[in-house]
Amino acid sequence: MNVRKSTLGLAAGAALLFSFKTVSTDSERYFEIAKNLDIFATLFKEVNTYYVDDVTPSKMVKTGIDAMLKSLDPYTNYIPEDDIEDFRTMTTGQYGGIGAVVVKRSGKTVVQTAYEGYPAQKAGLLPGDEILSINGVSLEKKNNSDISKLLKGQANSTVKLMVTRYGQDAPVEIDILRDKIQVDNVPYYGMLTSDIGYFQLSGFTVDASREVRNAVTKLKEQGAKKIVFDLRDNPGGLLNESVNISNLFVDKGLDIVSTKGKVTEWNKTYKALDAPLDTQIPLVIITSNRSASASEIVTGVLQDYDRAVVVGERTFGKGLVQATRPLSYNSQLKVTTAKYYIPSGRCIQEIDYAHRADDGTLGKVPDSLRTAFKTQAGRTVYDGGGVAPDVEVQDKEIADITRILLQKNYIFDYATRFRAEHPTIASARDFQLADADYQKFVQYLQGKDINYSTPAEKALASLTTQTKDEKHYDDVKAELESIRRKVTTNKSNDLTRFKPEIKELLEQEIVSRYYFQKGSIEASFDDDPNILASIQVLNDQPRYASLLKPGGKSASAMKGAGTASNKQ
Repeated sequence: MNVRKSTLGLAAGAALLFSFKTVSTDSERYFEIAKNLDIFATLFKEVNTYYVDDVTPSKMVKTGIDAMLKSLDPYTNYIPEDDIEDFRTMTTGQYGGIGAVVVKRSGKTVVQTAYEGYPAQKAGLLPGDEILSINGVSLEKKNNSDISKLLKGQANSTVKLMVTRYGQDAPVEIDILRDKIQVDNVPYYGMLTSDIGYFQLSGFTVDASREVRNAVTKLKEQGAKKIVFDLRDNPGGLLNESVNISNLFVDKGLDIVSTKGKVTEWNKTYKALDAPLDTQIPLVIITSNRSASASEIVTGVLQDYDRAVVVGERTFGKGLVQATRPLSYNSQLKVTTAKYYIPSGRCIQEIDYAHRADDGTLGKVPDSLRTAFKTQAGRTVYDGGGVAPDVEVQDKEIADITRILLQKNYIFDYATRFRAEHPTIASARDFQLADADYQKFVQYLQGKDINYSTPAEKALASLTTQTKDEKHYDDVKAELESIRRKVTTNKSNDLTRFKPEIKELLEQEIVSRYYFQKGSIEASFDDDPNILASIQVLNDQPRYASLLKPGGKSASAMKGAGTASNKQ
Protein backbone atom coordinates (compact mmCIF):
# COMPACT_ATOMS: atom_id res chain seq x y z
CA MET A 1 0.00 0.00 0.00
CA ASN A 2 1.27 3.45 -0.91
CA VAL A 3 1.17 5.26 2.42
CA ARG A 4 1.94 8.64 0.83
CA LYS A 5 -0.93 8.32 -1.65
CA SER A 6 -3.28 7.17 1.12
CA THR A 7 -2.25 10.13 3.28
CA LEU A 8 -2.73 12.56 0.42
CA GLY A 9 -6.08 10.99 -0.31
CA LEU A 10 -7.20 11.38 3.31
CA ALA A 11 -5.98 14.98 3.34
CA ALA A 12 -7.81 15.77 0.13
CA GLY A 13 -10.94 14.13 1.47
CA ALA A 14 -10.71 16.10 4.69
CA ALA A 15 -10.19 19.35 2.77
CA LEU A 16 -13.17 18.56 0.54
CA LEU A 17 -15.30 17.74 3.60
CA PHE A 18 -14.19 20.97 5.33
CA SER A 19 -14.95 22.96 2.19
CA PHE A 20 -18.38 21.31 1.93
CA LYS A 21 -19.12 22.04 5.58
CA THR A 22 -18.03 25.67 5.12
CA VAL A 23 -20.26 26.10 2.06
CA SER A 24 -23.05 24.30 3.85
CA THR A 25 -22.63 26.50 6.94
CA ASP A 26 -22.62 29.69 4.84
CA SER A 27 -25.68 28.51 2.92
CA GLU A 28 -27.51 27.74 6.15
CA ARG A 29 -26.60 31.16 7.54
CA TYR A 30 -27.80 32.97 4.40
CA PHE A 31 -31.01 30.94 4.45
CA GLU A 32 -31.58 31.86 8.12
CA ILE A 33 -31.05 35.54 7.29
CA ALA A 34 -33.42 35.43 4.31
CA LYS A 35 -36.05 33.49 6.29
CA ASN A 36 -36.04 35.86 9.24
CA LEU A 37 -36.08 38.97 7.04
CA ASP A 38 -39.10 37.55 5.26
CA ILE A 39 -40.80 36.89 8.62
CA PHE A 40 -40.03 40.45 9.76
CA ALA A 41 -41.38 41.99 6.54
CA THR A 42 -44.55 39.87 6.67
CA LEU A 43 -45.11 40.67 10.34
CA PHE A 44 -44.61 44.39 9.73
CA LYS A 45 -47.17 44.39 6.90
CA GLU A 46 -49.71 42.58 9.06
CA VAL A 47 -49.24 44.98 11.98
CA ASN A 48 -49.44 47.98 9.67
CA THR A 49 -52.66 46.67 8.15
CA TYR A 50 -54.54 45.34 11.15
CA TYR A 51 -53.26 47.11 14.28
CA VAL A 52 -56.05 49.09 15.94
CA ASP A 53 -54.21 52.44 15.74
CA ASP A 54 -52.13 54.02 13.01
CA VAL A 55 -48.42 53.23 13.19
CA THR A 56 -45.52 55.29 11.86
CA PRO A 57 -43.46 52.96 9.65
CA SER A 58 -40.08 54.68 10.10
CA LYS A 59 -40.51 54.97 13.86
CA MET A 60 -41.59 51.36 14.23
CA VAL A 61 -38.75 49.98 12.13
CA LYS A 62 -36.19 52.12 13.97
CA THR A 63 -37.53 50.77 17.27
CA GLY A 64 -36.99 47.24 15.98
CA ILE A 65 -33.49 48.01 14.70
CA ASP A 66 -32.49 49.72 17.96
CA ALA A 67 -33.74 46.77 20.02
CA MET A 68 -31.84 44.34 17.80
CA LEU A 69 -28.57 46.28 18.05
CA LYS A 70 -29.02 46.79 21.79
CA SER A 71 -28.56 43.03 22.20
CA LEU A 72 -24.98 43.42 20.89
CA ASP A 73 -23.26 46.34 22.66
CA PRO A 74 -24.01 50.01 23.41
CA TYR A 75 -21.70 51.26 20.67
CA THR A 76 -23.30 49.55 17.67
CA ASN A 77 -25.95 52.03 16.53
CA TYR A 78 -28.23 52.79 13.61
CA ILE A 79 -27.99 56.40 12.43
CA PRO A 80 -30.98 57.48 10.31
CA GLU A 81 -30.64 60.27 7.78
CA ASP A 82 -32.23 62.81 10.16
CA ASP A 83 -29.46 62.21 12.74
CA ILE A 84 -26.48 62.24 10.37
CA GLU A 85 -25.70 65.91 11.05
CA ASP A 86 -25.53 65.30 14.80
CA PHE A 87 -23.25 62.31 14.20
CA ARG A 88 -20.92 64.45 12.08
CA THR A 89 -20.82 67.02 14.86
CA MET A 90 -19.72 64.31 17.30
CA THR A 91 -16.90 63.10 15.06
CA THR A 92 -15.69 66.44 13.65
CA GLY A 93 -16.55 68.81 16.50
CA GLN A 94 -17.97 71.22 13.91
CA TYR A 95 -21.46 72.58 13.34
CA GLY A 96 -23.21 75.74 12.25
CA GLY A 97 -24.70 77.50 15.25
CA ILE A 98 -24.31 80.10 17.97
CA GLY A 99 -21.80 78.43 20.32
CA ALA A 100 -23.92 77.91 23.42
CA VAL A 101 -25.36 75.11 25.52
CA VAL A 102 -29.10 75.55 26.01
CA VAL A 103 -31.18 73.21 28.18
CA LYS A 104 -34.82 72.77 29.07
CA ARG A 105 -35.51 72.64 32.80
CA SER A 106 -38.65 73.18 34.84
CA GLY A 107 -40.49 74.19 31.67
CA LYS A 108 -37.97 76.96 30.87
CA THR A 109 -35.33 77.12 28.14
CA VAL A 110 -32.18 78.32 29.88
CA VAL A 111 -28.73 79.21 28.56
CA GLN A 112 -26.33 77.01 30.52
CA THR A 113 -23.07 78.04 28.82
CA ALA A 114 -22.05 80.65 26.25
CA TYR A 115 -18.61 79.76 24.87
CA GLU A 116 -16.06 82.56 24.94
CA GLY A 117 -15.34 84.08 21.53
CA TYR A 118 -18.35 82.53 19.79
CA PRO A 119 -21.46 84.28 18.38
CA ALA A 120 -23.72 83.84 21.44
CA GLN A 121 -21.19 85.40 23.83
CA LYS A 122 -20.25 88.15 21.37
CA ALA A 123 -23.95 89.05 21.00
CA GLY A 124 -24.31 89.40 24.78
CA LEU A 125 -26.14 86.16 25.63
CA LEU A 126 -25.42 85.20 29.24
CA PRO A 127 -25.69 81.95 31.23
CA GLY A 128 -28.98 82.02 33.10
CA ASP A 129 -30.84 83.87 30.34
CA GLU A 130 -34.22 82.35 29.53
CA ILE A 131 -35.03 82.05 25.82
CA LEU A 132 -38.74 82.56 25.14
CA SER A 133 -38.71 82.14 21.35
CA ILE A 134 -36.38 81.49 18.42
CA ASN A 135 -37.21 83.26 15.14
CA GLY A 136 -40.71 83.86 16.49
CA VAL A 137 -41.28 80.19 17.40
CA SER A 138 -42.39 79.78 21.02
CA LEU A 139 -40.32 77.27 22.99
CA GLU A 140 -43.00 76.53 25.57
CA LYS A 141 -43.73 73.06 24.21
CA LYS A 142 -40.37 72.34 22.56
CA ASN A 143 -37.91 69.74 23.82
CA ASN A 144 -34.11 69.94 23.82
CA SER A 145 -33.85 68.33 20.39
CA ASP A 146 -36.32 70.78 18.86
CA ILE A 147 -34.49 73.74 20.40
CA SER A 148 -31.12 72.52 19.14
CA LYS A 149 -32.45 72.28 15.57
CA LEU A 150 -33.88 75.80 15.76
CA LEU A 151 -30.56 77.24 16.97
CA LYS A 152 -28.38 75.47 14.42
CA GLY A 153 -28.15 76.60 10.82
CA GLN A 154 -25.86 77.75 8.06
CA ALA A 155 -22.95 79.98 8.97
CA ASN A 156 -23.62 83.70 8.34
CA SER A 157 -27.37 83.26 8.78
CA THR A 158 -29.14 85.25 11.51
CA VAL A 159 -31.21 83.81 14.33
CA LYS A 160 -33.46 86.03 16.48
CA LEU A 161 -33.90 85.18 20.17
CA MET A 162 -36.43 86.71 22.54
CA VAL A 163 -34.73 86.59 25.92
CA THR A 164 -35.64 87.45 29.49
CA ARG A 165 -32.88 88.12 32.01
CA TYR A 166 -32.66 88.34 35.80
CA GLY A 167 -32.86 91.98 36.92
CA GLN A 168 -34.51 93.24 33.70
CA ASP A 169 -38.17 94.17 33.55
CA ALA A 170 -38.97 93.25 29.96
CA PRO A 171 -37.75 90.67 27.42
CA VAL A 172 -35.18 91.80 24.86
CA GLU A 173 -34.51 90.61 21.31
CA ILE A 174 -30.99 89.47 20.55
CA ASP A 175 -29.85 88.94 16.97
CA ILE A 176 -27.05 86.41 16.60
CA LEU A 177 -25.11 85.75 13.42
CA ARG A 178 -24.48 82.01 13.24
CA ASP A 179 -20.98 80.84 12.53
CA LYS A 180 -19.05 77.65 11.94
CA ILE A 181 -18.56 76.32 15.47
CA GLN A 182 -15.48 74.24 16.17
CA VAL A 183 -15.67 72.65 19.61
CA ASP A 184 -12.18 72.74 21.12
CA ASN A 185 -10.65 69.42 22.09
CA VAL A 186 -8.32 71.33 24.41
CA PRO A 187 -10.63 73.74 26.26
CA TYR A 188 -7.82 74.93 28.54
CA TYR A 189 -4.07 75.06 28.95
CA GLY A 190 -2.09 77.12 31.45
CA MET A 191 0.49 77.05 34.22
CA LEU A 192 -0.20 75.39 37.58
CA THR A 193 3.09 76.57 39.09
CA SER A 194 6.12 78.41 37.76
CA ASP A 195 7.40 75.22 36.07
CA ILE A 196 4.39 72.87 35.82
CA GLY A 197 2.11 73.24 32.82
CA TYR A 198 -1.40 71.81 32.58
CA PHE A 199 -3.80 71.09 29.75
CA GLN A 200 -7.18 69.42 29.54
CA LEU A 201 -8.26 67.21 26.63
CA SER A 202 -12.04 66.76 26.47
CA GLY A 203 -12.44 64.90 23.15
CA PHE A 204 -10.78 63.21 20.19
CA THR A 205 -12.40 64.88 17.21
CA VAL A 206 -10.54 66.08 14.10
CA ASP A 207 -7.36 68.08 14.91
CA ALA A 208 -7.18 66.94 18.55
CA SER A 209 -3.50 66.03 18.14
CA ARG A 210 -2.74 69.43 16.60
CA GLU A 211 -4.39 71.14 19.56
CA VAL A 212 -2.39 69.04 22.03
CA ARG A 213 0.85 69.80 20.19
CA ASN A 214 0.04 73.51 20.28
CA ALA A 215 -0.86 73.41 24.00
CA VAL A 216 2.37 71.64 25.00
CA THR A 217 4.47 73.95 22.80
CA LYS A 218 2.87 77.07 24.32
CA LEU A 219 3.29 75.74 27.86
CA LYS A 220 6.99 75.09 27.28
CA GLU A 221 7.35 78.63 25.95
CA GLN A 222 5.77 79.83 29.22
CA GLY A 223 8.39 77.96 31.24
CA ALA A 224 6.86 74.51 31.73
CA LYS A 225 9.46 71.88 32.65
CA LYS A 226 6.81 69.30 33.62
CA ILE A 227 3.30 68.64 32.28
CA VAL A 228 -0.04 67.53 33.75
CA PHE A 229 -2.27 66.00 31.04
CA ASP A 230 -5.92 65.85 32.18
CA LEU A 231 -8.04 63.14 30.52
CA ARG A 232 -10.78 62.94 33.14
CA ASP A 233 -14.28 62.25 31.79
CA ASN A 234 -12.96 62.15 28.20
CA PRO A 235 -15.28 59.69 26.36
CA GLY A 236 -12.91 59.10 23.44
CA GLY A 237 -13.39 59.62 19.71
CA LEU A 238 -11.26 59.09 16.64
CA LEU A 239 -8.72 56.27 16.82
CA ASN A 240 -6.16 58.00 14.58
CA GLU A 241 -6.16 61.05 16.86
CA SER A 242 -5.29 58.85 19.86
CA VAL A 243 -2.42 57.40 17.81
CA ASN A 244 -1.16 60.86 16.83
CA ILE A 245 -1.38 62.19 20.40
CA SER A 246 0.52 59.17 21.75
CA ASN A 247 3.12 59.76 19.03
CA LEU A 248 3.82 63.24 20.48
CA PHE A 249 5.43 61.67 23.56
CA VAL A 250 7.03 58.41 22.30
CA ASP A 251 9.71 57.62 19.73
CA LYS A 252 8.99 57.24 16.04
CA GLY A 253 8.52 53.64 14.91
CA LEU A 254 7.04 52.29 18.15
CA ASP A 255 3.79 50.31 18.13
CA ILE A 256 0.88 52.35 19.45
CA VAL A 257 -2.21 50.13 19.16
CA SER A 258 -3.35 47.01 17.29
CA THR A 259 -6.91 46.19 16.24
CA LYS A 260 -8.16 42.62 15.85
CA GLY A 261 -11.62 41.55 14.68
CA LYS A 262 -13.61 39.09 12.59
CA VAL A 263 -12.61 40.66 9.25
CA THR A 264 -8.92 39.82 9.31
CA GLU A 265 -8.13 42.15 6.39
CA TRP A 266 -9.08 45.05 8.67
CA ASN A 267 -6.66 44.01 11.42
CA LYS A 268 -3.94 46.58 11.72
CA THR A 269 -1.06 47.74 13.89
CA TYR A 270 -0.78 51.51 14.19
CA LYS A 271 2.74 52.84 14.70
CA ALA A 272 4.24 56.18 15.68
CA LEU A 273 4.96 57.53 12.20
CA ASP A 274 6.25 61.01 13.06
CA ALA A 275 9.07 62.50 15.03
CA PRO A 276 7.85 63.04 18.61
CA LEU A 277 7.34 66.45 20.21
CA ASP A 278 9.01 65.57 23.53
CA THR A 279 10.02 62.17 24.90
CA GLN A 280 11.74 63.48 28.04
CA ILE A 281 9.55 66.03 29.79
CA PRO A 282 8.11 64.56 33.04
CA LEU A 283 4.45 63.79 32.44
CA VAL A 284 1.45 62.98 34.63
CA ILE A 285 -1.88 61.84 33.17
CA ILE A 286 -5.02 62.29 35.26
CA THR A 287 -7.87 59.82 34.62
CA SER A 288 -11.34 59.15 36.00
CA ASN A 289 -13.71 56.20 35.80
CA ARG A 290 -15.36 57.99 32.87
CA SER A 291 -12.17 58.23 30.80
CA ALA A 292 -12.92 55.84 27.94
CA SER A 293 -11.87 54.45 24.58
CA ALA A 294 -9.35 56.75 22.81
CA SER A 295 -8.41 58.36 26.12
CA GLU A 296 -7.64 54.88 27.45
CA ILE A 297 -5.44 54.18 24.44
CA VAL A 298 -3.34 57.28 25.12
CA THR A 299 -3.18 56.51 28.86
CA GLY A 300 -2.36 52.84 28.29
CA VAL A 301 0.29 53.55 25.64
CA LEU A 302 2.13 56.07 27.81
CA GLN A 303 1.88 53.72 30.79
CA ASP A 304 3.11 50.71 28.77
CA TYR A 305 6.16 52.68 27.60
CA ASP A 306 6.71 54.00 31.16
CA ARG A 307 6.42 57.48 29.69
CA ALA A 308 3.94 58.94 32.21
CA VAL A 309 2.73 58.43 35.75
CA VAL A 310 -1.04 57.86 35.80
CA VAL A 311 -2.88 59.60 38.65
CA GLY A 312 -6.56 59.33 39.56
CA GLU A 313 -9.08 56.53 39.07
CA ARG A 314 -9.19 53.31 37.04
CA THR A 315 -10.50 54.14 33.56
CA PHE A 316 -13.84 52.97 32.14
CA GLY A 317 -12.68 49.84 30.28
CA LYS A 318 -13.83 50.26 26.66
CA GLY A 319 -11.48 48.36 24.39
CA LEU A 320 -13.76 48.21 21.35
CA VAL A 321 -13.31 49.83 17.93
CA GLN A 322 -16.21 51.10 15.81
CA ALA A 323 -16.45 51.75 12.08
CA THR A 324 -19.25 53.37 10.10
CA ARG A 325 -20.86 51.55 7.17
CA PRO A 326 -23.13 53.28 4.65
CA LEU A 327 -26.72 52.08 4.36
CA SER A 328 -29.47 52.92 1.90
CA TYR A 329 -31.34 56.25 2.01
CA ASN A 330 -28.33 58.15 3.44
CA SER A 331 -28.42 56.30 6.75
CA GLN A 332 -25.42 54.67 8.41
CA LEU A 333 -24.48 51.88 10.76
CA LYS A 334 -21.87 52.44 13.45
CA VAL A 335 -20.72 48.91 14.21
CA THR A 336 -18.16 47.41 16.59
CA THR A 337 -15.61 45.70 14.35
CA ALA A 338 -12.64 44.91 16.58
CA LYS A 339 -10.95 45.04 19.95
CA TYR A 340 -7.82 47.10 20.42
CA TYR A 341 -4.60 46.02 22.10
CA ILE A 342 -2.02 48.44 23.49
CA PRO A 343 1.78 47.89 23.29
CA SER A 344 2.09 45.51 26.26
CA GLY A 345 -0.41 43.23 24.49
CA ARG A 346 -3.32 43.84 26.85
CA CYS A 347 -6.89 44.66 25.92
CA ILE A 348 -8.57 46.86 28.53
CA GLN A 349 -12.17 45.88 27.61
CA GLU A 350 -14.00 45.19 30.87
CA ILE A 351 -17.57 44.16 29.99
CA ASP A 352 -18.16 40.95 28.04
CA TYR A 353 -20.92 41.82 25.57
CA ALA A 354 -20.59 38.53 23.67
CA HIS A 355 -21.86 36.34 26.50
CA ARG A 356 -25.03 37.22 28.39
CA ALA A 357 -26.64 35.39 31.24
CA ASP A 358 -30.06 33.80 30.76
CA ASP A 359 -31.68 36.92 32.21
CA GLY A 360 -29.84 39.13 29.71
CA THR A 361 -27.41 40.61 32.21
CA LEU A 362 -23.77 41.20 31.37
CA GLY A 363 -20.70 40.22 33.33
CA LYS A 364 -17.36 41.90 33.81
CA VAL A 365 -14.02 40.18 33.43
CA PRO A 366 -13.38 38.68 36.91
CA ASP A 367 -10.07 39.40 38.62
CA SER A 368 -9.21 35.70 38.51
CA LEU A 369 -9.26 35.75 34.69
CA ARG A 370 -7.22 38.90 34.21
CA THR A 371 -3.84 38.32 32.64
CA ALA A 372 -0.62 40.01 33.74
CA PHE A 373 1.48 41.87 31.17
CA LYS A 374 4.71 43.85 31.41
CA THR A 375 5.47 47.46 30.55
CA GLN A 376 8.67 48.26 28.68
CA ALA A 377 10.52 48.70 31.99
CA GLY A 378 9.06 45.50 33.44
CA ARG A 379 6.21 46.86 35.58
CA THR A 380 3.24 44.50 35.92
CA VAL A 381 -0.05 45.65 34.41
CA TYR A 382 -3.32 43.79 33.82
CA ASP A 383 -5.91 43.50 31.07
CA GLY A 384 -9.67 43.32 31.23
CA GLY A 385 -10.60 46.27 33.41
CA GLY A 386 -9.50 49.63 32.10
CA VAL A 387 -6.17 51.23 32.91
CA ALA A 388 -5.30 51.23 36.61
CA PRO A 389 -3.59 54.37 37.94
CA ASP A 390 -0.07 54.31 39.34
CA VAL A 391 -1.22 56.71 42.06
CA GLU A 392 -4.84 56.29 43.07
CA VAL A 393 -6.72 59.46 44.04
CA GLN A 394 -10.48 59.30 44.43
CA ASP A 395 -12.52 62.46 44.52
CA LYS A 396 -14.40 62.91 47.75
CA GLU A 397 -18.13 62.19 47.55
CA ILE A 398 -20.14 65.37 47.84
CA ALA A 399 -22.65 65.73 50.67
CA ASP A 400 -26.38 65.11 50.12
CA ILE A 401 -27.14 68.79 50.63
CA THR A 402 -24.61 69.76 47.95
CA ARG A 403 -26.02 67.21 45.51
CA ILE A 404 -29.53 68.62 45.96
CA LEU A 405 -28.33 72.20 45.48
CA LEU A 406 -26.76 71.15 42.17
CA GLN A 407 -29.72 69.06 41.02
CA LYS A 408 -32.20 71.84 41.79
CA ASN A 409 -29.94 74.39 40.03
CA TYR A 410 -29.84 76.63 43.11
CA ILE A 411 -26.08 77.15 42.78
CA PHE A 412 -26.49 77.94 39.08
CA ASP A 413 -29.36 80.36 39.67
CA TYR A 414 -27.61 82.13 42.53
CA ALA A 415 -24.57 82.69 40.28
CA THR A 416 -26.92 84.31 37.75
CA ARG A 417 -28.19 86.65 40.44
CA PHE A 418 -24.66 87.37 41.69
CA ARG A 419 -23.49 88.28 38.16
CA ALA A 420 -26.34 90.74 37.75
CA GLU A 421 -25.53 92.43 41.06
CA HIS A 422 -21.73 92.55 40.72
CA PRO A 423 -20.31 94.00 37.48
CA THR A 424 -16.76 92.77 38.20
CA ILE A 425 -14.88 90.36 40.46
CA ALA A 426 -11.24 89.45 41.14
CA SER A 427 -9.33 87.18 38.77
CA ALA A 428 -10.42 83.56 38.45
CA ARG A 429 -7.59 82.26 40.66
CA ASP A 430 -7.98 84.99 43.29
CA PHE A 431 -11.76 85.23 43.63
CA GLN A 432 -13.16 84.15 46.98
CA LEU A 433 -16.80 84.36 48.00
CA ALA A 434 -17.09 86.52 51.12
CA ASP A 435 -18.79 85.03 54.18
CA ALA A 436 -21.45 87.75 53.90
CA ASP A 437 -22.21 86.62 50.34
CA TYR A 438 -22.43 83.01 51.46
CA GLN A 439 -24.97 84.06 54.08
CA LYS A 440 -26.92 85.79 51.32
CA PHE A 441 -26.94 82.46 49.49
CA VAL A 442 -28.27 80.74 52.63
CA GLN A 443 -31.00 83.39 52.85
CA TYR A 444 -31.75 82.90 49.15
CA LEU A 445 -32.46 79.24 49.91
CA GLN A 446 -35.13 80.10 52.48
CA GLY A 447 -38.43 78.65 51.27
CA LYS A 448 -36.73 76.63 48.50
CA ASP A 449 -37.39 72.91 48.11
CA ILE A 450 -34.25 71.25 49.47
CA ASN A 451 -35.80 68.08 50.85
CA TYR A 452 -33.51 65.07 50.82
CA SER A 453 -32.89 61.92 52.81
CA THR A 454 -29.50 61.39 54.35
CA PRO A 455 -28.02 57.86 54.65
CA ALA A 456 -28.68 58.08 58.40
CA GLU A 457 -32.37 58.88 57.79
CA LYS A 458 -32.68 56.03 55.32
CA ALA A 459 -31.05 53.60 57.75
CA LEU A 460 -33.30 54.84 60.56
CA ALA A 461 -36.42 54.41 58.40
CA SER A 462 -35.33 50.88 57.51
CA LEU A 463 -34.69 50.04 61.16
CA THR A 464 -38.09 51.45 62.15
CA THR A 465 -39.84 49.32 59.54
CA GLN A 466 -37.92 46.24 60.64
CA THR A 467 -38.76 46.71 64.34
CA LYS A 468 -42.42 47.16 63.46
CA ASP A 469 -42.41 44.00 61.37
CA GLU A 470 -40.79 42.09 64.21
CA LYS A 471 -43.19 43.58 66.80
CA HIS A 472 -40.37 45.28 68.75
CA TYR A 473 -41.16 48.88 67.83
CA ASP A 474 -42.83 49.78 71.14
CA ASP A 475 -39.75 48.58 73.02
CA VAL A 476 -37.36 50.89 71.12
CA LYS A 477 -39.71 53.71 70.09
CA ALA A 478 -38.22 56.24 72.54
CA GLU A 479 -34.65 55.51 71.42
CA LEU A 480 -35.58 55.74 67.75
CA GLU A 481 -37.32 59.08 68.31
CA SER A 482 -34.26 60.41 70.14
CA ILE A 483 -32.00 59.39 67.24
CA ARG A 484 -34.46 60.91 64.74
CA ARG A 485 -34.40 64.28 66.54
CA LYS A 486 -30.59 64.33 66.57
CA VAL A 487 -30.38 63.40 62.87
CA THR A 488 -32.89 66.12 61.99
CA THR A 489 -30.95 68.69 64.02
CA ASN A 490 -27.70 67.72 62.30
CA LYS A 491 -29.36 67.91 58.90
CA SER A 492 -30.59 71.45 59.56
CA ASN A 493 -26.97 72.48 60.05
CA ASP A 494 -25.76 70.97 56.76
CA LEU A 495 -25.42 74.37 55.05
CA THR A 496 -22.93 75.32 57.74
CA ARG A 497 -21.21 71.95 58.10
CA PHE A 498 -20.60 71.56 54.37
CA LYS A 499 -19.96 75.22 53.72
CA PRO A 500 -16.40 74.68 52.29
CA GLU A 501 -17.51 72.35 49.47
CA ILE A 502 -20.68 74.34 48.71
CA LYS A 503 -18.70 77.57 48.72
CA GLU A 504 -16.12 76.11 46.33
CA LEU A 505 -18.81 75.11 43.81
CA LEU A 506 -20.44 78.52 44.14
CA GLU A 507 -17.12 80.21 43.43
CA GLN A 508 -16.51 78.09 40.33
CA GLU A 509 -20.01 78.80 38.99
CA ILE A 510 -19.73 82.53 39.69
CA VAL A 511 -16.27 82.75 38.11
CA SER A 512 -17.61 81.07 34.96
CA ARG A 513 -20.00 84.02 34.48
CA TYR A 514 -17.08 86.44 34.18
CA TYR A 515 -14.22 84.32 32.83
CA PHE A 516 -16.16 81.55 31.09
CA GLN A 517 -15.03 77.91 30.93
CA LYS A 518 -11.34 78.70 31.35
CA GLY A 519 -12.02 80.71 34.48
CA SER A 520 -14.09 77.92 36.01
CA ILE A 521 -11.23 75.46 35.42
CA GLU A 522 -8.67 77.80 36.99
CA ALA A 523 -10.91 78.40 40.01
CA SER A 524 -10.84 74.64 40.75
CA PHE A 525 -7.05 74.24 40.86
CA ASP A 526 -6.48 74.88 44.56
CA ASP A 527 -9.17 72.42 45.68
CA ASP A 528 -8.73 69.65 43.10
CA PRO A 529 -7.22 66.58 44.84
CA ASN A 530 -6.03 65.07 41.55
CA ILE A 531 -4.19 68.22 40.50
CA LEU A 532 -2.66 68.65 43.96
CA ALA A 533 -1.52 65.00 43.91
CA SER A 534 -0.07 65.46 40.40
CA ILE A 535 1.91 68.49 41.52
CA GLN A 536 3.27 66.50 44.48
CA VAL A 537 4.41 63.67 42.19
CA LEU A 538 6.09 66.01 39.70
CA ASN A 539 7.81 68.02 42.42
CA ASP A 540 9.33 64.84 43.88
CA GLN A 541 11.50 63.67 41.00
CA PRO A 542 13.01 60.62 42.82
CA ARG A 543 9.51 59.39 43.57
CA TYR A 544 8.37 60.15 40.00
CA ALA A 545 11.24 58.09 38.64
CA SER A 546 10.60 55.22 41.07
CA LEU A 547 6.94 55.00 40.05
CA LEU A 548 8.08 54.22 36.51
CA LYS A 549 10.24 51.30 37.62
CA PRO A 550 9.26 47.74 38.65
CA GLY A 551 8.07 47.69 42.25
CA GLY A 552 7.62 51.45 42.34
CA LYS A 553 3.82 51.55 42.03
CA SER A 554 2.11 53.07 45.05
CA ALA A 555 -1.56 53.14 44.20
CA SER A 556 -2.58 53.29 47.84
CA ALA A 557 0.09 55.67 49.08
CA MET A 558 -1.64 58.74 47.69
CA LYS A 559 -5.25 57.65 48.12
CA GLY A 560 -7.19 60.73 49.12
CA ALA A 561 -4.08 62.89 48.85
CA GLY A 562 -4.38 66.58 48.25
CA THR A 563 -7.86 66.99 49.67
CA ALA A 564 -6.94 70.00 51.76
CA SER A 565 -8.01 73.38 50.45
CA ASN A 566 -5.74 76.40 50.22
CA LYS A 567 -8.74 78.73 50.38
CA GLN A 568 -9.81 80.24 53.64
